[in-house]
Amino acid sequence: MKLGVSLPETDIGTEPSVVRDFAQTAEDFGYDHLAVYDHVVGVNPVTYTDWSGPYTSNHAFHDPFVLFGYLAGQTKKIILTTHVLILPQRQTALVARQAASVDQLSGGRLRLGIGVGWNPVEFTVLGEDFSERGRRSQEQIEVLKNLWSQDHVTFHGQWHDLPDVGLSPKSVQRPIPIWLGGHHDNVLKRIASIGDGWIILAHKPDQEAAEQISKLHKFAEASGRKPTDIGIDAWVSMGELTPDNWREEIKGWKDLGVSHVTLNTSFDVKHHKPISGNSLQQHLDAIKSYRDAVSDLL
Repeated sequence: MKLGVSLPETDIGTEPSVVRDFAQTAEDFGYDHLAVYDHVVGVNPVTYTDWSGPYTSNHAFHDPFVLFGYLAGQTKKIILTTHVLILPQRQTALVARQAASVDQLSGGRLRLGIGVGWNPVEFTVLGEDFSERGRRSQEQIEVLKNLWSQDHVTFHGQWHDLPDVGLSPKSVQRPIPIWLGGHHDNVLKRIASIGDGWIILAHKPDQEAAEQISKLHKFAEASGRKPTDIGIDAWVSMGELTPDNWREEIKGWKDLGVSHVTLNTSFDVKHHKPISGNSLQQHLDAIKSYRDAVSDLL
C-alpha cells in the first residue's frame, strides 16, 4: 500500500519556498505521492452571507498544473496528483495540453484525480453548466485519454468536436492515469467503466466503505474489467487521534484492499480533523510522526 500526503496550502501558504520545502521533505520522508486541491475562484464571504462551502476567497490555492510544473523541477520521484481537479468546469483540450506538459516535465509522474465539483459559482465564472457536470465529465475522460494515447484524434460528441488534431509534445504516460473522486453510484459506474482509480474522501474503513468497494468491484466486472485493475486511494487524517488510532485506520484500509492512502493534515470536513498547528514546520513534524508510526504497515 502506497502512502501519500496532501499539500496543506491553506495552512502553510503558497510562497514558492514553502511549497518547495514541503514537497521535497515529503519526498525525503518516503511519501509516494503529493496531492493538491483545486479551486479557481472563491466567493466573497461578506456578500455571500449564507455560504456553506468550506472555502471562500480568503483561501489561497495555486493552479494545480502551474504548481506541478514548478514542483516537477524541484522533486525527483514523488508522484504528483490532484485531489481533485474539477474537470467539467474546464476546457478539455486545454486540460489535456496542460497535463501532458506536466507529465513530460516531471518524467511521467502525473496522476490526474478529477471530480465534478460542488461550487456552482465557479462553473458560472468559467462559463460551464453546473447541471451537466457529471455527464460532461464522462465524455471528457474519453477525449483526454484519446488525446494522450493517439497521434491524431477525430471525435464528435455532445460537448466536443475534434477534427483530426493531436498534442505535441506528448505525455510520457499514454494515457495519463485518471482517478475519480466522489461517492454517488454514477461516479462508481464511471470509474468501473473508464477510470483508473477511486479517491475515497468521505468514508472511514468500516462496513459502509466495504460495501461501497464491493459495489465498485461488481460494477467493474459488469463492465468487463478486473477489480484489481482499479486502484483505490483513501484519505486519512491525524488531528485529534493518537498513533494507535493512525495504525488502526491504516490496518482497516489495508484489510479492505485499498492500494493507496493519502494523509491530510489541514482538512476539516466530516470525520477528518486538522493538526493543531498551521506552520510549515508543524506540518512537517506531523507528517514525519505519522510516517514513522505507520511505515511498517504499508
